[in-house]
Amino acid sequence: SDHMENICGYLMKYTNLVTGWQYRYFVLNNDAGLLEYFVNEQSRHLKPRGTLQLAGAVISPSDEDSHTFTVNAASGEQYKLRATDAKERQHWVSRLQICTQHHTEAIGKNNPPLKSRSFSLASQGSANSPGVQRRPSQNAVSFFNVGHHRLPTGKRVPIMQPDHLVDVREMMSQAEGQQRDLIRSIECLPASGHLTSLDQDLLMLKATSMATMNCLNDCFHILQLQHASQQKGSLPAGTTINWLEPKISLANHIKNGAQNFPAEINKPASVREEQSIAEPCQLTREPEEINPDEELEDICDDKEDDLGAVEEQRSVILHLLSQLKLGMDLTRVVLPTFILEKRSLLEMYADFMSHPDLFVAITSGSSPEERMIRFVEYYLTSFHEGRKGAIAKKPYNPIIGETFHCSWRMPKSSVAADAGTSSSAHSPAEQVTAPKDAEGRAEPDCYTVKFVAEQVSHHPPVSGFYAECVERNMCVNAHIWTKSKFLGMSIGVTMVGEGVLHLLEHGEEYTFSLPCAYARSILTVPWVELGGKVNINCAKTGYSASINFHTKPFYGGKLHRVTGEVKQNMTNTVVCRVQGEWNSVLEFTYSNGETKYVDLTKLSVTRKRVRPLEKQGPFESRRLWQHVTESLRDGDIDKATEHKRALEERQRNEERLRAETETPWCTKYFLKDGDGWVYHKPLWKTVSAAQTQQTDNN
Repeated sequence: SDHMENICGYLMKYTNLVTGWQYRYFVLNNDAGLLEYFVNEQSRHLKPRGTLQLAGAVISPSDEDSHTFTVNAASGEQYKLRATDAKERQHWVSRLQICTQHHTEAIGKNNPPLKSRSFSLASQGSANSPGVQRRPSQNAVSFFNVGHHRLPTGKRVPIMQPDHLVDVREMMSQAEGQQRDLIRSIECLPASGHLTSLDQDLLMLKATSMATMNCLNDCFHILQLQHASQQKGSLPAGTTINWLEPKISLANHIKNGAQNFPAEINKPASVREEQSIAEPCQLTREPEEINPDEELEDICDDKEDDLGAVEEQRSVILHLLSQLKLGMDLTRVVLPTFILEKRSLLEMYADFMSHPDLFVAITSGSSPEERMIRFVEYYLTSFHEGRKGAIAKKPYNPIIGETFHCSWRMPKSSVAADAGTSSSAHSPAEQVTAPKDAEGRAEPDCYTVKFVAEQVSHHPPVSGFYAECVERNMCVNAHIWTKSKFLGMSIGVTMVGEGVLHLLEHGEEYTFSLPCAYARSILTVPWVELGGKVNINCAKTGYSASINFHTKPFYGGKLHRVTGEVKQNMTNTVVCRVQGEWNSVLEFTYSNGETKYVDLTKLSVTRKRVRPLEKQGPFESRRLWQHVTESLRDGDIDKATEHKRALEERQRNEERLRAETETPWCTKYFLKDGDGWVYHKPLWKTVSAAQTQQTDNN
């Protein structure tokens, strides 16, 4: 072929967790069907540092970005490579695929296909296989039969057309369902006896069947890309792409525009709805003004204190741990559904605002020193209510474009009365309820705090959130990138990002970060621990705070301990010290010798106000995840997993097509600002514009 050319050049190769990415000089030898690499071009005459046979290999563009791709050899060896740009990646991928296809076909001509056969797992084991020794009178054929089939003699495989790809997708969906049934059948076997769920042969069957389905999905993705590339140059401008003749329409969420994907017709209606939201008229990416009068006091109270599910799923956790490596990034690892909280991560950020009376009281401080201390008090009281129960469960990973809206209302009198005093006398069950008029609207003597959050990026997973109280001239804007890693018997989550509190009345800005979170004892009863040092700074006043969240030492020590101090940077004078537990009692000691105790378990909680599901948009958190949440409440883990998988699959497909069509994602409420994200209509801009207009009028 004219395209069978030898190419060479520098690519970045992922080596390991320690070394990371390194430049290497690669050579594609088409005649030998080899991909070789050297340390650099000068060492090309030496023995290659590595060689891959391309016959039978799978070349897969990565969905991480537009530069990365993988070469998976038939031997099981894998090269993860990165080009300098999308064009260079496409050049390498195309040449590698052509070379791979040529040498794979050559092997196929020299090696006729195996005869159709059906075999049992037990009969294929070696004579000294533990599985065979344990069950001499019982073999696996009574449980599983694996068939190999070939096309009838003389039949020639036609070139795949779009509708044929739909048929393939449906057949693969059926195969995936059968594979899930197989896994479920194995896992339902008893833990002891002649044939157990931990049988060596059955564990191998689970692994190979899963690897086979992953390989088939990669191959199918390549066919989709080839079909898309054939169509890309021939479509007139403005044409809507109907992706592979879908049987169910997918809404415009993909490019904030108009592509569609096939849906699995045999899934329940609620799952099809998740994969195909048939409300294109509502999927506008224009910012939506939420009317607070439409929001109702939240009656949802999902406490995460049930340990039963975790105990029952111990084998699933063990299986997951066996596949993880120390330090592995868990961003792309699909965790089992039973460890999920019944809320999205975006709603969890909102729950950090469950003491809005302390939040709005910050700006009432009579001096810069008092305002910094009040902010530290509010900051330290926010984490307790952000957790739902003692068990460490994980909120839903928001999908890109997901949003969450809510608000809080509180009487002005309660904020004034509580300003600067401890709220430890309140009952844990006490809920602050704002007075309402006859139609349920808030009366003028209430403060309202509005909150909006949006998932602005999928890879990396970045969330933006914003809250404001117009009456108090204050707002907070933050963006957080959650990075999770496997640490052996625990999981660590680093909250990368920054928040800024704006007190417009005083012209002050307070920058802050968030501590790391750890899920400990994941094999027994998992629990949450916070750790790390965070800083709060106000450049205008020169006040800062340093807060340490202490992780429990291996021997002795207290859980959830926190210490900190507030000081004036110019004089290096400490004006307040704090110590205690972030989920129990905090002790504040001031420079005048006074001490105040805050019992977090007795702080009053103001319930957030949320619009009913029927008034929410299709990508608002509670409506988006409603079927997963309902299934978890009912204790139906399998059904919850099915709904969750449908949402995740749709997101992957949409992101893949956006990358191939080079269609950028457009956010709804947040704008990129350097390395961060800022709300599109923050209070400081609104106030500044109003002041400018008033000056012009005068």
